[in-house]
Amino acid sequence: MIHRSRLVSQFKKMVEFDSETYQEREIADYLTGELKQLGFEVWEDDAGYRLKEKLPEYGTAAPTGNLYGFLKGTSNSSPILLSAHMDTVKPGIGKRAVEDEQGMITSEGDTVLGADDLSGIAAILEAVRVIRENNLPHPDIEVLFPVAEENYGKGSQLIDYSKIKSKQAYVFDLSGEIGLAATAAPTLLSFKIEVKGKTAHAGFCPQLGINAIEIAAHAISQLKQGWVDEDTTVNIGKISGGKQTNIVSDECVVLGEIRSLKDHKAMEEWNKLKETFERTAVSYGGSLEIVFEKQIEAYEIGDGEEVVERFKRVCRSLGLKGTTQYTLGGSDNNHFVRNGIRGIVVACGMNEVHTPKEFTTAEELEKSALLALGLIRDEN
Repeated sequence: MIHRSRLVSQFKKMVEFDSETYQEREIADYLTGELKQLGFEVWEDDAGYRLKEKLPEYGTAAPTGNLYGFLKGTSNSSPILLSAHMDTVKPGIGKRAVEDEQGMITSEGDTVLGADDLSGIAAILEAVRVIRENNLPHPDIEVLFPVAEENYGKGSQLIDYSKIKSKQAYVFDLSGEIGLAATAAPTLLSFKIEVKGKTAHAGFCPQLGINAIEIAAHAISQLKQGWVDEDTTVNIGKISGGKQTNIVSDECVVLGEIRSLKDHKAMEEWNKLKETFERTAVSYGGSLEIVFEKQIEAYEIGDGEEVVERFKRVCRSLGLKGTTQYTLGGSDNNHFVRNGIRGIVVACGMNEVHTPKEFTTAEELEKSALLALGLIRDEN
């Protein structure tokens, strides 16, 4: 029942909206109209205003909130939430979709395509359209199209979850074969450590200085990076500092992250890293300013839970594998689960994401829409 050409056409249309993180106004307005045409009650929250107040990087863009839609069901079955985020990563200005004869869809090569996450949005809209056109039985359907997902789910952190009726969610935001779902995701901690030293002339009297770069280097050399155990990774991602080559550096900034499928392990690694920097700074006579933030919190959904079992039943009916795995990437679902919604993240036809080589295919989009249709169609 999926109308492939209509689905692909809508996907291509949405690609043309410039919707980098904090620039979602046009796509949100378009989706508001689409949801209303499908019979949804639509509501946009104030997340955009709240983000603009506290984040300088928001710039002068028109504030855009998370978009919520509610469609009354035709049965008493439990409500289902479908979600996909509206923003894309950079470079995402001036995107155009190009489809070849085999149905592969790419950008023109100088931007991302935006299949992350427009493929998910397109699948959800087409599934609901089929439900409505064919008067298929369905439970209450809720949709959430968050903003600012690519910045650690900043939009979905601000949702008023008391308004959400569903206790089960399917987040269309995963790479891989259609029929794959992620049922566990990590805690992600980001940190900024400013190492403070003391300037001196590097040629005449270096002994009078305290080299902040040396402190940082010594501390980093004591860390284990990459996989530190089977659940956890540590990464120093960026270092900057110093004024010029003939001055002992009095400052050095270190940026990094820690990810772990176990929240307590992420915190343990952070405490070890912090203590290493503190001990090293004291030994040199330097000091530190430290900022860290828990961006998302780990979760795990059991294979025996209804949200997973429903996914697997629908996959079997469509001839899809219906496999589950963990991911070391975060999504809006981290915030959903933290707020009492048992959700999983499903593959939806996004490949080589966050690069100008990103692509999807007409076949993947159709399979993803069929999956969405199966998940919201009443089983009784």
